[in-house]
Amino acid sequence: MNTPLQPTVASGAAARGSDRHAWQRARRKAAMQALLLALPLLVFLLATFIAPIASLLARSMQNPEVRDSMPQLTAALHAWDGSGVPGEPAFAALGQGLRQSAETGELGNLARRMNFYQPEFRSLLMKTARETRSQTPDAWKPALIQMDPRWADNETWRLLKRAASSPTPDYLLNAIDAQVAPDGAVTSVAADSAVYRAAFVRTIQISATVTLLCLLLGYPVAYLLATLPPKQGNRLMLFVIVPFWTSLLVRTTAWYVLLQPGGVINAALMRFGVVHHPVPLIFNRTGVLIGMTHILLPYMILAIYSVMKGVSPVYVRAAQSLGAHPVTAFIRVYIPQTLPGVGAGCFLVFVLALGYYITPALLGGAGDEMISQLIASQTNEQLNWGLAGALSCYLVIFTALFYFVFNRLVGIDRLRFG
Repeated sequence: MNTPLQPTVASGAAARGSDRHAWQRARRKAAMQALLLALPLLVFLLATFIAPIASLLARSMQNPEVRDSMPQLTAALHAWDGSGVPGEPAFAALGQGLRQSAETGELGNLARRMNFYQPEFRSLLMKTARETRSQTPDAWKPALIQMDPRWADNETWRLLKRAASSPTPDYLLNAIDAQVAPDGAVTSVAADSAVYRAAFVRTIQISATVTLLCLLLGYPVAYLLATLPPKQGNRLMLFVIVPFWTSLLVRTTAWYVLLQPGGVINAALMRFGVVHHPVPLIFNRTGVLIGMTHILLPYMILAIYSVMKGVSPVYVRAAQSLGAHPVTAFIRVYIPQTLPGVGAGCFLVFVLALGYYITPALLGGAGDEMISQLIASQTNEQLNWGLAGALSCYLVIFTALFYFVFNRLVGIDRLRFG
């Protein structure tokens, strides 16, 4: 039997359902408006940041030189089993491909690519291309071997076969001083040729040392700024912020002048009798650490200061009123509350230091090359974009790995600012 309350309950449920749908529509509309507002920024980041990085990383696996300039040779090498030397079709495709690539101007890129595998490969290709211009032999295999005996070597054709394969792991292996042996196994290069693993270790060491120096110097400064009266603290804060208004190159060049053997610092040390001979402060690890610490120190100070401003002094006073020594109260009560700022500052400084280029290039020596300098060398001097992309790929992976470890230990969501 229906009661008078049933229509009222039904109408109330319908009203609540209508309100819920209206709230969901309003929420979707607000989300769409927010997305439209952020869309120009997302497009800008995609075009100027994400797409170039993705393109550079993709180059670390691309191998288009042989495949694009000599498609017939590529097909012949894919059919070759890798034993001995290939047959006449591969030699004919090589001879005709060298002639055509020389005419189209692609031989230079091909020779440069093969020279990354073996230093004398460029001269071999150029010599063979010159001699094939005036010859059309009936059998290319004996003709090419007569031009240069290296064409009868299995290693020469093995490298060509690797260069004709795309995608390739060669760049990624070279970036960690490894290579593919003739039997297909991955082996390390000779110790005198190993460069990149040592550069990665050196980059991590320099970045970690700079982070530690910035922490030791920045924590007391941040504490002073946070505990001073606001008027005095704001005045001193200008000395932390002003360096951001100065070019990085200008600040590094200033240290280049100050740290010279006849510079201001050595002159002052010798004048006051601290040293009797100029101290080597530049073109070594010391100069790199001084320059990078000076440039990255404000990031550490601001990260720690933003957390210290939110720490109430009541807790330290309460600990002291309960009998704790001021030093004990500071270490056991105050410092733990500032650890989120310490973690954020260390993370920021370390990640920025990993990719530094200008300061190590100007102030460091031959044994202080960081990975960013090797990437710049591969792109600007060697024109080896594939290896540069592989080095960049490992740098991005390591940065992401460090972020993951940092997030597990500290937690980005637990950081407090202000």
